[in-house]
Amino acid sequence: MQTETGVSLKPYNSFGLPAVAETLVRIRSDADVRRVVDDPALGRAPKFILGGGSNIILTRDMPQTVLKVEVPGRRLVEERDDAWIVEAGAGESWHDFVMWTLEQGFPGLENLALIPGTVGASPVQNIGAYGLELRERFESLDGVDLRTGLGVTIGPEMCAFGYRDSVFKHSLAGRVVITRVRFRLPKPWRPVLGYLELERKVAETGVDEPGAQQIADWVIAIRRHKLPDPQQLGNAGSFFKNPLVSPEQCRDIIGRDPEIVHYPLPDGQVKLAAGWMIDACGWKGKSVGGAAVYDKQALVLVNRGGAIGSEVMTLARAIQESVYGRFGIRLEPEPVVL
Repeated sequence: MQTETGVSLKPYNSFGLPAVAETLVRIRSDADVRRVVDDPALGRAPKFILGGGSNIILTRDMPQTVLKVEVPGRRLVEERDDAWIVEAGAGESWHDFVMWTLEQGFPGLENLALIPGTVGASPVQNIGAYGLELRERFESLDGVDLRTGLGVTIGPEMCAFGYRDSVFKHSLAGRVVITRVRFRLPKPWRPVLGYLELERKVAETGVDEPGAQQIADWVIAIRRHKLPDPQQLGNAGSFFKNPLVSPEQCRDIIGRDPEIVHYPLPDGQVKLAAGWMIDACGWKGKSVGGAAVYDKQALVLVNRGGAIGSEVMTLARAIQESVYGRFGIRLEPEPVVL
């Protein structure tokens, strides 16, 4: 367990926002978490669990003890007749892990390539992209209870996965440090190609039966075209969730805005394209201080240089009010605001 004080968090959040952690503890094993729990001072202190920092907006310094999760490791746990079970430490880069699975011959995560952040954060957010959600590949995870120091193993039912949601944002928020995550990659592998932009890639290339690596390459190319590299332009990816509405609500909005981009879902709800609504309200390229709406994708807010958290949130709230005024839809931010 490594403990540091007065640590700048600017390098540890993908938006590049300034903030200082009064105390930061680097977690590289379950034992490190138990040491924190058993420590007379750290055990009683309020805590914040930090992974890759790709889904947070820092608006202030952090008086809580920040637990920076850096647990390493990648391995094949078991090969069954119907699936590969693979595991990664919570501190592993998500994208690097996806690429490793493909290199090892374990396909199934290719649609989720290039999503920023760590493996440990993936079930918290129930990450998803290009027709696939993490819950469709999730097997189980290990963690440590911050109240008792006891190890826990949690399966898919207890995770209560929803759209960009899980139990770790609610009753288990800040209570369990995730240390390892396991994934079930089904055999035989079948490509997931139902997403519009992947269908376009099939049509453009004439590759009717792409392999897993080909799909990953397409996903990476699409994401790089649409989304800025956080190393070059600070951002937290898609800033707002795509809202879910009833068919009746969707028909009402289509009556007023016939061109709105929408996707019927299997459960009967309809997903609306938040980026399209933001763009339709004229926000693309507009800014507040150093925070701006990305000029290539209105769903992404960026740090043009020197932005602070309050500027990001002022811009976000203005967008919310604008979209609500036109569409009657209240957009919900994806990142955690601190």
